[in-house]
Amino acid sequence: KGVWPPKASLRRASWAGGGAGGPPPVARRVAVIGAGNTAMDAARTAIRLGAEEVTIVYRRSEAESPSRAIEVGFAKEEGVQFRYLVNPTRFIGDENGRLTAMELVRMRLEAADDSGRPRPVPVPGSEHVLPVDTCIMAIGYGQEELIPEQAGLAVDRWGGIVVNKETGETSRPGVFAGGDCVTGSLTVVHAIAAGRKAAAAMDRYLQQRRREQAGSAVSAGRRAAAGFTAAR
Repeated sequence: KGVWPPKASLRRASWAGGGAGGPPPVARRVAVIGAGNTAMDAARTAIRLGAEEVTIVYRRSEAESPSRAIEVGFAKEEGVQFRYLVNPTRFIGDENGRLTAMELVRMRLEAADDSGRPRPVPVPGSEHVLPVDTCIMAIGYGQEELIPEQAGLAVDRWGGIVVNKETGETSRPGVFAGGDCVTGSLTVVHAIAAGRKAAAAMDRYLQQRRREQAGSAVSAGRRAAAGFTAAR
């Protein structure tokens, strides 16, 4: 208890912003693992909802942070603390399974890995504990877990929406999708291209529906007319 993915924490804050039930409960000490733009959003949201201490935990240095510099600056202005070159090794909880702390290990940077960034390596014997009440895991990329449950759309083993590659149509007739929810994290260019393709397919789909509905209306009229003639 107390460990959240970023989408869940931001979604709760968004729902609360609509006025239903007030803001979600926020712990006193919040840690956010990761240093991308989503991590900055989650950290700043926690501050605004009343958390006393919010700390970004990142295994590389600020220079390697994937977030935009302006987002980091805004987070610092709002009181978010940053702990660079540390990495979580385990969560610590109480007898009720509630998060009370994280164990961290200090990291040092070595030669670049496949991403082109310096590779973080644990420093032996540098483990230490950071007291926290809530941890938001803002690392990596994941698909929206509510899609199969609430939208009833077929998804692949990675959680991406299954679509017709030529049209973008999903497993539900008349429902189309494109972009990261289908392919995973790609560029804006890919998302725009998928949107254009899906828009053209939607237009064809609606035109075909109108033709079918018009045809059905004509057939019904002809049947009614034939019945009237036979009755005479």
